[in-house]
Amino acid sequence: MSESVLRKVLVSYCYVAVWIFLSFTVIVYNKYILDPKMYNWPFPISLTMVHMAFCSSLPIGALYSLSLWFSNSAYIYLSVSFIQMLKALMPVAVYSIGVLFKKETFRSSAMLNMLSISFGVAIAAYGEARFDLRGVALQLAAVAFEATRLVLIQILLTSKGISLNPITSLYYVAPCCLGFLFLPWVFVELPRLRAVGMFEPDFFVFGTNSLCAFALNLAVFLLVGKTSALTMNVAGVVKDWLLIAFSWSVIRDTVTPINLFGYGIAFLGVGYYNHVKLLQERDSHGERKTETQS
Repeated sequence: MSESVLRKVLVSYCYVAVWIFLSFTVIVYNKYILDPKMYNWPFPISLTMVHMAFCSSLPIGALYSLSLWFSNSAYIYLSVSFIQMLKALMPVAVYSIGVLFKKETFRSSAMLNMLSISFGVAIAAYGEARFDLRGVALQLAAVAFEATRLVLIQILLTSKGISLNPITSLYYVAPCCLGFLFLPWVFVELPRLRAVGMFEPDFFVFGTNSLCAFALNLAVFLLVGKTSALTMNVAGVVKDWLLIAFSWSVIRDTVTPINLFGYGIAFLGVGYYNHVKLLQERDSHGERKTETQS
């Protein structure tokens, strides 16, 4: 392996490690702030608005806002470990919406794999000790909105040939997110904040939490830009297992054997999905290289 290739591999691993650390930190920090048994500040719209204001394409911003709002709301009702298990449905949602928008080709083998992932998540949900229907609905909605956002980004980048660096991406998307969140915040959370006298948040807690969220957004764009979206998906699987272990050992969330069995099935399905994507990416790269040489 040449020195330049080795350097690129090491840099890629550094980006992956930074992304995993920041994503891990933001998830646990959000759980700490929103959980009634911890910091007890159950205002997910307000928290997401603080993140977006700190970060400071319209449909992408709207979907991103809804995804973050619902995902943060789910932390009020569900454990960190169970939320990570539900997030295993992301490839299912991305593939299904990709087929709908004609960005993915429907294949029976791929759909069978999606069904196996869904089956594993269903088993994990069946074995969940703290199952809450509202929390599950919120997290599933967050997955659907996030998957739609990713497909729209793919359409935007491939059809328009647009390339944005991390700071520019946040510069355009964050104000849109903040604007879309403002209206529901005024009607849903602002009256409650005033009623309970929590309108003045702890600047240290929310400042450091927002800083972590800002750094995570930068890390996501850097990771995808310097490696690939597939690398982030594979790293996401590692991050999910770390979060489940942390949730069980430190936060003391209940993780049942049925949880782990179901998530294990989903994990294998996600692993196979990433493997197939890697092969497709390699074949596509080989074809482009052949065309260039000819």
